[in-house]
Amino acid sequence: MRFIGAGSRPGHDQVDHDLIFTVPNFLTIVRFMGVPLFMWLVLARQDYGLGVVVLVVMAGTDWVDGYIARRFNQASRLGRVLDPLADRLALITVAVTLVAAGVIHWLYLFALLVPDALLLVMTLSYFHGHPDLPVSVVGKIRTGLLLVGTPLLLLSKLDLPGSGALYVAAWIVLGLGLVGHWIAAYNYFWAILRKGRKLRSGQAGSSETDPARPKRHPDAGSN
Repeated sequence: MRFIGAGSRPGHDQVDHDLIFTVPNFLTIVRFMGVPLFMWLVLARQDYGLGVVVLVVMAGTDWVDGYIARRFNQASRLGRVLDPLADRLALITVAVTLVAAGVIHWLYLFALLVPDALLLVMTLSYFHGHPDLPVSVVGKIRTGLLLVGTPLLLLSKLDLPGSGALYVAAWIVLGLGLVGHWIAAYNYFWAILRKGRKLRSGQAGSSETDPARPKRHPDAGSN
């Protein structure tokens, strides 16, 4: 069973360059910088309005950097690592911040952390580092939904007309985002498993056919 491309984009040949100073990578760094700024605004200043502005900018850069990378052929290996890392850091840190501020329940954070923790254990087990898997379509949609639902939730805490409707809309979007989060985790689980098994079988095969490896004579006895 498979949901919308486990870590791949069918029909698209992605070319990653050894580039560092690109516009998409710069926008990703901006997204990293938005995380501590959001925490300071919400926890220290309790300024939910400016917190919403920061989240909107972060969500905007998440879309723009991907568009520029595809449109102007600026996809890079560094960006392939930084982009999902920035997404994950933003989603988890924003959730932790909102739990600490009493805006959301800790179960929301739990629902975000459980699949990520499982994937982290698998990644370290198979690759001892980054698995180098392309970001899936579901993963990007999930990130977009969560980054849209969070500012809506913050807006519902402000003294604005229709705050009740905003609250309901926020949790509908966040609920869809959590469903997408678990679907994306399911996809990445099998993608990591397939790539990890392939990598291990390839290493085993190369060691068996290595001409430098001493071969045991079939008649040799055992001690």
